[in-house]
Amino acid sequence: MSLTNTNATNYEAYRLGGLVLFGAAAVILAALSFEHLGGYIPCPLCLQQRYAYYAGIPLAFIAMASASSGSQLAKWLFFILALAFLANAGLGVYQAGAEWKFWPGPDTCGTLQAMPKTTGDLLKGLAEGNVVRCDEASFRFLGLSFAGWNVVASILLFGLSIRAAFAASNRD
Repeated sequence: MSLTNTNATNYEAYRLGGLVLFGAAAVILAALSFEHLGGYIPCPLCLQQRYAYYAGIPLAFIAMASASSGSQLAKWLFFILALAFLANAGLGVYQAGAEWKFWPGPDTCGTLQAMPKTTGDLLKGLAEGNVVRCDEASFRFLGLSFAGWNVVASILLFGLSIRAAFAASNRD
């Protein structure tokens, strides 16, 4: 059995979409693991950077299904996905720049560590509560904070998504 050009481009878009889906799932699972297993409490800006992944995972799945059926919808879904990850990279650059003090972060970017479950927990939290700030890196690996690594991941996912969009649109 040989692949026709249309089948080959469908396969390429599908394969690239799978990489986007796997990559986005890996990034969000890592973020949730750092939060729930590692004890790193995300700031509000960190939580906003997760939106692209939360929306991107089902969107990538739908785009892959569209690509496998040969639908022209796939190219538009992959393009939207690429734009979401590009915007997310911009948000990460903004936070990373604020962490490095290149520019000020948002004035309202701080939160208490955990939501209290009882009145006693509320009073204890107010007494011991640490503010999680968007302009202070809580962790760095190889010189990059979580926001910096989000930029790297978002740019990679942007590139894969845009390649998938072009592969889905290169049909005869």
